[in-house]
Amino acid sequence: MVASMAAASAFFPVPSSSSAVSAKASKAIGEGPENLGVRGIVAKPMSVSGAMEVKAQAQALPKVNGTKVGLKTEAQKVEEDSPTAPRTFYNQLPDWSFLFAAITTIFLAAEKQFTLIDWKPRRPDMLADAFGLGKIMPDGLVFRQNFSIRSYEIGADRTASIETLMNHLQETALNHVRSVGLLGDGFGSTPEMSKRNLIWVVTKMQVLVEKYPSWEDVVEVDSWVAPSGKNGMRRDWHVRDYRTGKTVLRATSVWVMMNKQTRRLSKIPEEVRAEIGSYFVDRDPIIEDDSRKLAKLDDSTADYVRKGLTPRWGDLDINQHVNNVKYISWIIESAPISILESHELAGMTLEYRRECGKDSMLQSLTAVDDDDGDGSTPEGSPGASIECRHLLRLECGAEIVRGRTEWRPKRAQGLQTKGPLQAATV
Repeated sequence: MVASMAAASAFFPVPSSSSAVSAKASKAIGEGPENLGVRGIVAKPMSVSGAMEVKAQAQALPKVNGTKVGLKTEAQKVEEDSPTAPRTFYNQLPDWSFLFAAITTIFLAAEKQFTLIDWKPRRPDMLADAFGLGKIMPDGLVFRQNFSIRSYEIGADRTASIETLMNHLQETALNHVRSVGLLGDGFGSTPEMSKRNLIWVVTKMQVLVEKYPSWEDVVEVDSWVAPSGKNGMRRDWHVRDYRTGKTVLRATSVWVMMNKQTRRLSKIPEEVRAEIGSYFVDRDPIIEDDSRKLAKLDDSTADYVRKGLTPRWGDLDINQHVNNVKYISWIIESAPISILESHELAGMTLEYRRECGKDSMLQSLTAVDDDDGDGSTPEGSPGASIECRHLLRLECGAEIVRGRTEWRPKRAQGLQTKGPLQAATV
């Protein structure tokens, strides 16, 4: 009964001493019917003292049977029910977690950068020309670039293939032209050559291989150019082992100009000569010229013939003819397997007669010049070198490349095939 009366008194006034006080206070605020509104009181300008009385009356709590009773809002109930930590110096500080996280991130990033800069490899050759860009040597004439032998560049002998080394030579030559600012829109063409639709084509290549690098070896390639006759340019390469400095390969080549549209040879224009003349080196070829005539082969003189060779799209360069390194692969295609298993290529001389396009059909011919005529050596002999003659021609009979290769026994340098690699267990 007491609870019901308390609830009723909260919404409806009941006669009591407190209600009498409220009635007097209302009269003090304003009297008359003009002071009544929808809720029984109409806002009216009042004095400061009157406002203070209203505020005091609003804050006064009603009493039921002498006990003060008040109503709490939901927000006040939630705030009272939630546990509050005691107010200390620590929990009155601002939240610095976001600032601390940002500072930590900055310090970690800076530490990573300093680590990369100060990183020291376990092997000094690991940072040898790490990005493969190459550089001009102090004399301003020799270009140097380093290459790391990748796992996909080695063959059955666990050494780099001749095609890999030849690709290194070609890459060094192009980067040499680019580094001196003479790379036009062609494959090694200078700006003046590009204006006249001229490109470089190789006419002769001589290569001597001292040893073949293995996986993870780093080779250092030096390259330079020199004049060759009136309308030619000679380019030489010297490849060394980066760690030991020993010679890996030496090569020399002769290049001439060809019109890209007419596909005919051209003289070197004076404007082009002025571009490249200042980079010519006055020195002898790194390999003495092999002036021996390369004899022509045919079906009657060849010991091995490989037919049906066709260029793939990936074999073409940006000048729309087969890359000269691909010719070496086709020449070796017709070499007998007995030579490939027991010998390694020690040197070669190639004469390029004409270019090969994407629709060409080729044949590779090889003649072996040895005592037995089959590429074998007498059992128990210290091992004899083998010389082969090659011809790469179109099916119509037109010659593309004439060549001569020299092969030495693999056991001469301890490069015998050791068998397949054992599969790693996971």
